[in-house]
Amino acid sequence: MKETKLNPVDDPLYSVKVLEMITVANEFCLFLERAEEYELHILLNFLQKVAPLIYLKSALLPDIEVTDEDAVAHYVTEEQWEAMFNLLYSKFGANDLFYFVDNHEKSHNDPVKGSLAECFTDIYQDMKDFLLLYQNPQRSYKENAVKECQRLFETRYGYKLINAQSAIHCILYPEENDILF
Repeated sequence: MKETKLNPVDDPLYSVKVLEMITVANEFCLFLERAEEYELHILLNFLQKVAPLIYLKSALLPDIEVTDEDAVAHYVTEEQWEAMFNLLYSKFGANDLFYFVDNHEKSHNDPVKGSLAECFTDIYQDMKDFLLLYQNPQRSYKENAVKECQRLFETRYGYKLINAQSAIHCILYPEENDILF
């Protein structure tokens, strides 16, 4: 039986939704890789805008059927993760620490400490791995890239995006500047 090949236009693996996710993930990674060049307010303004885009584009990814679950790889090393974390941690400085309620923890609603540097380094790792895996010319690697990106969005970086977005909003718009109507 001959395998039928999809026209690239009809193939969800090459859909606009996947290509837009690649574009946003690539812009995010490239910006963070050059974060040392930017002042804190530029970094925060970029993250304020890109975090919701990553969230939206991740939520819109098509459901891809994986033909070979072993066609997967992780590229960001521990050393690369640590270097990115240290760079972001030094950039955020006193603004790095924030508190959030972990809705996964059902037994209490006590605030939990969070780190912007850790959140965005973890998101960077997931986005960079997605991009590099998708670049593999074999279809099965591209399938796994999209599927793994979906899985990590649902279980890991989606929450980090939301929590970090709230913290960035508080930094950019502190309460003492509220205008009363």
